[in-house]
Parts: sequence; C-alpha cells; structure tokens
Amino acid sequence: MLRLLLALNFFPSIQVAENKILVKQSPMLVVNDNEVNLSCKYTYNLFSKEFRASLYKGADSAVEVCAVNGNHSHPLQSTNKEFNCTVKVGNETVTFYLQDLYVNQTDIYFCKLEVLYPPPYIDNEKSNGTIIHVKEKHLCPSPRSPESSKPFWALVVVNGVLVFYSLLVTVALSNCWMKNKRNRMLQSDYMNMTPRRPGPTRRHYQPYAPARDFAAYRS
Repeated sequence: MLRLLLALNFFPSIQVAENKILVKQSPMLVVNDNEVNLSCKYTYNLFSKEFRASLYKGADSAVEVCAVNGNHSHPLQSTNKEFNCTVKVGNETVTFYLQDLYVNQTDIYFCKLEVLYPPPYIDNEKSNGTIIHVKEKHLCPSPRSPESSKPFWALVVVNGVLVFYSLLVTVALSNCWMKNKRNRMLQSDYMNMTPRRPGPTRRHYQPYAPARDFAAYRS
C-alpha cells in the first residue's frame, strides 16, 4: 500500500516536470556600445514545433520587447516600436539582438517560451532574468586623417601671415607717429628761440641841480 502511494505521488511530479521548460539566462549584461545579445537556453528542442518565443522587460514583465511566432521554416517576428530587436532561433536557443539601447532602458529582462503545437501547451518556468545595464556612451574624438588636417594647417598659416602683417603695420604706424611727434617738438623749440625786438628802455635822469654862477666868484 505504501509503495502504491509513493508511486502515485511520483507520477504527477514527472508530469509537472514534463509540462514545464527550464530556461537559462545570463544574470547580468553590461552594454557599452548601445547593443547587446541576450541568449535564452531552454531544456526543450524546438525543432519541428510550433512555438512563440518572446522577451519581456520589467520585474512584472509588463512590456513585451519583441517576439517570434511559428517554426524554424516560417518565423514571424514582431517588435515593440521603442526597441530595435531581431531574433535568431536555434534548436534549444533563442537569441535576441538588441540595438540602439538607451540608458533609461536599463532593467531586468525575462525570456519566455510557449510551445503551441503539438499538444499539450507547454511554457517555461520563469527564470531569474537578466539585468541589462546600459551605460552612457561617451564619444571619443577620432584621430584626424592627413587629408582632413590640410585645411587646418592652411588656416593656421593664413592666420600667421595676417598676424605678422598686422604687426608690421602697427610698428610702421608707431614709427611715423614718433617721428611726427619729434618734428612737432623741434618746431616748437625753434619758435621759442626766435629773437624778439627789444622793448623801450627807460632813461635814467640825473636829479636837477641849479647851475653855479662862476662870475660871482671871480669878482
């Protein structure tokens, strides 16, 4: 009796295991160039089966990123307008190629597989998901080619010639200004040194004294 109960408990567990597919995903993927490949490896052979493989975004799988329906011969793909996604299907692997990812699309992503035909309907156990971390892309300046550097050096030479010409003009104008200033100073000194007509001189008069009568002394 005990053996019969154990057998009855064992067979349902086998049936549950057969009706569920396990999926293996990378725990985390870091995106540096705005594109990443997410592989979903299943414990189920998809060859000659009608299936639907999809990728969901978010902890609650609220956003379907892209999906593929059909079989190996005639897969039909659908993609969310906010994503650039293509799908490649293998016998036991479904790979999602995500491109043009943005920083705000960093999230956890889940793979889902549904076998539609032949019956019975089977889907996979929900995995731990894959965290896709999209890093901000920093554009590095590319090295200049010799062809692209020619206009730059031509501009440098032209600017150098203009600066040198401006310097020569400035020096020449400064010399002319100094010479004109020196000539004006010499002319001013010459005008100050020209002889002037002497003014009227004052006459010095001797004090008046009465004339002496020498005849009176003679008598």
